[in-house]
Amino acid sequence: VHPVVDRQAWIDSRLEHLEAEKALTRQRDELSAARRALPWLEVTNDYVFDTPDGQASLADLFAGRRQLLVYHFMMGPDWDEGCPSCSFWADNYDGTQIHLAHRDTALVAISRSPVADIEAYKARMGWSFRWVSSLDSSFNSDMGVSFTPDQLATGEPNYNYDTIFFNGEEAPGISAFRREGDRVYLTYQTFARGLDMTNGAYHMLDLTAAGRDEGDLDWSMQWLHRHDAYP
Repeated sequence: VHPVVDRQAWIDSRLEHLEAEKALTRQRDELSAARRALPWLEVTNDYVFDTPDGQASLADLFAGRRQLLVYHFMMGPDWDEGCPSCSFWADNYDGTQIHLAHRDTALVAISRSPVADIEAYKARMGWSFRWVSSLDSSFNSDMGVSFTPDQLATGEPNYNYDTIFFNGEEAPGISAFRREGDRVYLTYQTFARGLDMTNGAYHMLDLTAAGRDEGDLDWSMQWLHRHDAYP
């Protein structure tokens, strides 16, 4: 039974909570500033990606922009379809393209699945954002989102900077890059719950009385289906 009060008591409670929200906003702004101040790591490997238009380098994926966001989409070489949770995240991407471009930023998804399989799944989902294949490169493993069977067999921490164990050959993540002339730098990466910030549906649910309503599930996204597969 949830508390029900009169309007003035409701406003009083809301104003008290607003102070906590404002404090979190200020803290988030400080954290974002600290993120932007982190050192960069130069990318020296000559990665080559398969795209529907032929091969492309990492620098090519910037599409003339100075910044690049890569979503590491879980879709392995022999998968028939993309990961449901990554698909949940990807439903957020099409509408952002024009806005990111006007802040000098490109967005691309990258998976180890062959480009033909990517294109087929992308068409099924009705998406238009760019999505390329890293099948023949070490990009995914270098970025910490793909693991060999031998790595998994150890049971040792392998994900989120070796702080947790991810029991699967493909993992999700976001990598941010910056291009300065002919040089490309890795400026930031985030994994696991760090990806929440890019999922609009989750943030909308956080505004409701029930929230994400996942507390009684066996795992957080047990309820989730691809958008064309809900009963």
